[in-house]
Amino acid sequence: MDRIAIVARLKPGTEERAAELIRAGPPFDPASDDLDEHTVYLSADEVVFVFEGPQVEWFVDHLVDDPFRWPVAAAFEEWRPLLEGHPRIARAAYAWKRKGAEAAR
Repeated sequence: MDRIAIVARLKPGTEERAAELIRAGPPFDPASDDLDEHTVYLSADEVVFVFEGPQVEWFVDHLVDDPFRWPVAAAFEEWRPLLEGHPRIARAAYAWKRKGAEAAR
């Protein structure tokens, strides 16, 4: 399985609004978009969107570049005022998983 993360720094005082946007759910249907897993992490000054699935980099590229995904474009506009600078792509540099951990989920 491939995994990619998008990391963005939050402007001071925007954590509450970021939490609201996250609670609203993603602006796409992860189940119909060939993802195996999607997780969002939030701290006081950063948000991290993690996407997992086959050829996930292609999925993220398509998600960002497709001008006809209106809900995604609208979500970007809601996030834009909360972010400081540009989001960055992060790839796994280290991972460990207990044998059989996937079956235990």
